[in-house]
Amino acid sequence: MTFPKDFVWGAATSAYQIEGGWNADGKGLSVWDYTSRAPGQVYQGHTGDIACDHYNRYEEDVDLMSQIGLRAYRFSLSWPRVMPEGTGKVNIAGLDFYDKLVDSLLTRNITPWVTLFHWDTPQAVHNRGSWLNRDISHWFADYAAAVADRLGDRVTNWITLNEPHIFLGPGEGEGFHPPGNRLNHRERLLAAHHALMCHGRAAQTLRARAKLPGQVGWAPIGRIKVPYHASLFQEAGDQSSSLPAQQDIDAAREQNNSVSSKDFWNNTWLADPVVLGSYPEDGLRLYGVDAPTPAPGDMELIRQPLDFYGVNIYDAEVFRRGENGRPVQVPFPPGHPQNALRWFIIPQALYWGCKFLYERYKTPICITENGLSNLDWVDLDGKVRDHQRIDYTRRYLRELRRASADGSADIRAYFHWSLLDNFEWQQGFKERFGLIHVDFSTLKRTLKESAHWYRGVIASNGDSL
Repeated sequence: MTFPKDFVWGAATSAYQIEGGWNADGKGLSVWDYTSRAPGQVYQGHTGDIACDHYNRYEEDVDLMSQIGLRAYRFSLSWPRVMPEGTGKVNIAGLDFYDKLVDSLLTRNITPWVTLFHWDTPQAVHNRGSWLNRDISHWFADYAAAVADRLGDRVTNWITLNEPHIFLGPGEGEGFHPPGNRLNHRERLLAAHHALMCHGRAAQTLRARAKLPGQVGWAPIGRIKVPYHASLFQEAGDQSSSLPAQQDIDAAREQNNSVSSKDFWNNTWLADPVVLGSYPEDGLRLYGVDAPTPAPGDMELIRQPLDFYGVNIYDAEVFRRGENGRPVQVPFPPGHPQNALRWFIIPQALYWGCKFLYERYKTPICITENGLSNLDWVDLDGKVRDHQRIDYTRRYLRELRRASADGSADIRAYFHWSLLDNFEWQQGFKERFGLIHVDFSTLKRTLKESAHWYRGVIASNGDSL
C-alpha cells in the first residue's frame, strides 16, 4: 500500500495560537485578545499576546519547516491584523507580514495553504452582532477580497472557515470560548447559517479575485463514528486485520451521517448545505421551529463548488447495531489509550471518517488537522523524545493509507497538528501538540524526535510507515 505520488505532506498552525504581536503594526483586537484577559477564561491567565512570537520569528520557523521536509504549510490569517475593524480600512502592514511569509515559504519550495478564519473574530465585528448579523457575510467577503488581491498571485490553496462547530458551539453557545456567549439554540442555528454564508461569499470572492486559479475548500471538525469489531480496542498489532460486521458498519455510517441532538456535534447539519445545498431532513425535523428560514438565494450562495473537503480528525466514537435495530454506542474499555487532553486514541477514525465522508459528499478529502497533545520536555541532552507522538501518528497514517489504497476515499493531503507547541486556547500553554518544542520562557525552538521521524515519512511518501 502507498499514497499517491502527488500526495501533500504538511503541518498546520493558526494565527492567534502562534503569532503574538497582538497589537503590532496597526493590528486590531480579536475576541481572543479581549476575552483571554478576563479572570478565569484561560488556564493560569495565559494569553496569546506573545504566543510563539511567530510574527517576529517566521523566518526561523520556515527554516525549521524546511528541515522537517514539509511540502506544504497550512496557516491562518488574523482577520483583525488585515482589517482592524473587521471591515473598511485594510491594514497594509498586516498584509505585508503575510506577503513576506508566503514568499519565504515559496523560496523553500513549501506550498502555502491559507485559512481565512480560525476563530479570531475581530472584536469590532463582535460589537456589531458578529455571527447573528446577516451583514457579516459581506464583511467577510471584503476581507477575502483584500487577501486575494494581495496574495492571490502566489497562493493557490484556500480554506474559508476552520471548525465552525467550535466557534459556534463553545464560543457562541456554551460560553467557555471567547466571546463567551450563551445563545439559545435558535440563535446558534441562525449564527451558523450566517457563517455558512460567509463561506459561500468568500469562496466566490477568492475565485473571482485571485490572479491564479486555485483550490478552495473548508475545514470542519470530523465527528467520526467507527464500527465496533473484535480487535478495535487492542493496543498492539494491526487492528485492520479483523473486519467489522456489515450491520455494525451500517450502524456507524448511519450515526456518522445523522443529526441526533440539539447541538453542533454532528457532521451533516453544516456540511450538507455546503456540499449538497440543503439542510439534512433529520436535522430539520429535530430542530423544528428553531431551524433558520433561508432567504431566497441563501442556499445557492452557501453551496459553492468545493475542490476539496478538509476535515480535522483526532478521535471517534464507536457504534454497533443494537438489539432494537438502532445504532448503540460502545464505551471504551478501562485503560484505553488517551492523549494528555484525555481524548481517546482511535486510529481507525482516519479510515472510517474518510470513507463515510467521501461516500456522502463525493469530494476529495484533505486531513487538515490530526495530532495529539503529549507531555513533552527537553531531556538533559537537549533532545525531545516524544515517542508516543511517533507511534500515534504512525498508527493514524497507516489507517489513512489504507483508506487511500483500497479506494475508500480520494485522499489528497495530510497536515499534522501542529507545527509548533503553541497557545492551546482555553488550555493556555499547558498542552503541547507540536513537532517542534517551544520553551515559552525563552522561545527557543527544538525539533522533537517526531519531527525527524516525520521527515522520513515525507521523504518515503509514507512507505516507511
